[in-house]
Amino acid sequence: MPNYNAVTKYITLPDGRQISIETGKLAKFADGAVVVRLGDAMLLATVVSQPSQRDGVDFLPLSVDYQEKFGGAGKIPGSFQRREGRLSDYEVLVCRLVDRILRPMFPKDYHYEVQVMISLISADKDVQPDALAALAASAALSISDIPFAGPISEVRVARIDGKLQINPLTADIARADIDLIVGATADSVAMVEGEMDEVSEEEMVEAIAYAHEAIKEQVRVQQELAVAVEKSHTKREYPKYDENEDLKTRITQGIYDLAYNVAKLGDASKAGRKKGFGGVKDQFLQQLVAEQPELDMKQFGRYYSSAEKKAIRDMMIKEGTRLDGRKLTEIRPIWSEVNYLPGAHGSSLFTRGETQSLTTVALGTKLDEQIIDSAMQSGYSKFMLHYNFPAFSTGEVKPNRGPGRREVGHGNLAMRSIKKVLPPEEENPYTIRIVSDILESNGSSSMATVCAASLALMDAGIKIRSAVSGIAMGLVQDKETGEYAVLSDILGDEDHLGDMDFKVTGTEKGIVACQMDIKIQGLSNEILTKALHQAREGRLHILREMAKTISAPAEELKPHTPRSHKMLIDKEFIGAVIGPGGKVIQQIQKDTNATVIIEEKDEKGHVSIFASNQEDMEAAISRIRAIAAQPEVGETYKGKVRSIQPYGAFVEIMPGKDGLLHISEVAHERLASLEGVLEVGQEIDVKLLDIDKKTGKYRLSRKVLLPKPEQAASAN
Repeated sequence: MPNYNAVTKYITLPDGRQISIETGKLAKFADGAVVVRLGDAMLLATVVSQPSQRDGVDFLPLSVDYQEKFGGAGKIPGSFQRREGRLSDYEVLVCRLVDRILRPMFPKDYHYEVQVMISLISADKDVQPDALAALAASAALSISDIPFAGPISEVRVARIDGKLQINPLTADIARADIDLIVGATADSVAMVEGEMDEVSEEEMVEAIAYAHEAIKEQVRVQQELAVAVEKSHTKREYPKYDENEDLKTRITQGIYDLAYNVAKLGDASKAGRKKGFGGVKDQFLQQLVAEQPELDMKQFGRYYSSAEKKAIRDMMIKEGTRLDGRKLTEIRPIWSEVNYLPGAHGSSLFTRGETQSLTTVALGTKLDEQIIDSAMQSGYSKFMLHYNFPAFSTGEVKPNRGPGRREVGHGNLAMRSIKKVLPPEEENPYTIRIVSDILESNGSSSMATVCAASLALMDAGIKIRSAVSGIAMGLVQDKETGEYAVLSDILGDEDHLGDMDFKVTGTEKGIVACQMDIKIQGLSNEILTKALHQAREGRLHILREMAKTISAPAEELKPHTPRSHKMLIDKEFIGAVIGPGGKVIQQIQKDTNATVIIEEKDEKGHVSIFASNQEDMEAAISRIRAIAAQPEVGETYKGKVRSIQPYGAFVEIMPGKDGLLHISEVAHERLASLEGVLEVGQEIDVKLLDIDKKTGKYRLSRKVLLPKPEQAASAN
């Protein structure tokens, strides 16, 4: 008999497919563990929280890890060690999707380490697991005794052939013009991320609302599951903050007006604002310590931050101005430059306020494509966008340990934005790598990356469909009165102090990508719609500023950019161009300094040639044409005698193509033999008389190119 009592609940999707959530069978030592299944896709989610708190920790040490098991997809990893290694960028992105919606759902005073682990243990090519990961994590937390204000869930909503669908089949997503992951509680939307094909704000709001209805059902089923699991009925107790209401009131009353006035000054400098608020804090702290020598500094820090935050937020709502003096809808000053780096194939410098991106474009060949090797996907990618965020961009000192999850996430958002305007693959022979290095950061560095990448591509001469810009929107809402202010182009401080970080990218025609995180519950459609329309105005303003620098792709590539040429050859000549062991193609590349790549597609040989100058390009094209060209009847060729037989000679008219020059076609006079007339290795002009339709053999003639005897005599 099995030593478990499994509990299973089911969620029915709008198209009739069922998601099952099972607990009690696997990983029973975890505080919570579930298996979520859709089709053949199965995710195991576990959650464990430490029973004791580490000393000095005043935040939630939450870690979310998502990993795909290759064995669950019937695959062996392609790495040298043939085992799962560090998380791939895709796995990191799924971690971020889950983390961003889970983190605000824990009590603010819960500082015990929490680890959420989600594993794809069985794969289904028709099911995208990223849309199930948050559901699995939330279900595991909901059935545990860990304090958690859920359940929550996330779904993919896609508009395919004009119809909105929830968690559509993988093959159908390629046709979608809206592809969003939406996360929410039963009451409000908390997270949105995805890409679109230049859609309107109203279309996006409609898709989010449709997704929320599906999430409500998933939350309800999780609640039923929690009721069926005894452990979840009582959440664990933990020490709460020691509250001192008198101190809290003293601090609030003592610094509110001072902080309000500093915020109202509207200092455009980050350093200036820091100095202003720091002065208020230091002066008040000295006064308070004099009054209360035994002051609890942890309590002071907590109450002071809360009071300062409230003063700043109230100022924004009441005054309609920002920390740096801007109006709510005002965009920071923008300046940009292209062709800044002469050695790059394309470059730009984009600065908005105190945020700056230096971006490069490098154009490579098919050999530079990125290899994709994951449990769910294998293949190649010819477009990459990488985002770097060095510590000096914020005036800090940190070791450079390579890209973290933040860098991966910001780079992915920019990549999805730019991907939408790239030319079709058949019109773009290059592998494209864009790198954004953030040199200064005070809000929206990912959106600066989008703008800089768009400028750099145009500078490189890549024929993008349209320029793309991005903007980060914020929100400050008074919980008691319901008053709110939507902020365009938020600062780093406004991101920290506000209730929303909503990044929107798009062209003049519409939205192409977005990423939204909400820190409050109850975001209404009214606020969401207002934020989107306000974002559109800001986005268009930024596009106009960008157009002052460059408004269309450069007509010519940079002189040092590799030139490309594509040609088709018959399938039968692919082997001849490559040669035994690749000898022929390697020799062509060595002799011409060009890069030659051959692919077989649609019963044809697709040849891509890359060279740094036109002379090398023409040399490579000529060599390949000589190998792959088809002889034409009536054409004259300079051939080389390969062998001599009693009945004639075999002459090579093209590489690998020999024809018979019959003895009767060598000269006008009758020849008994070819001795003394032709020699092996001799070059002669011949004309192709005919190609045998059955055998494909070539019949050549030399005499038709020679003057007839009577013509020669009359000439003498």
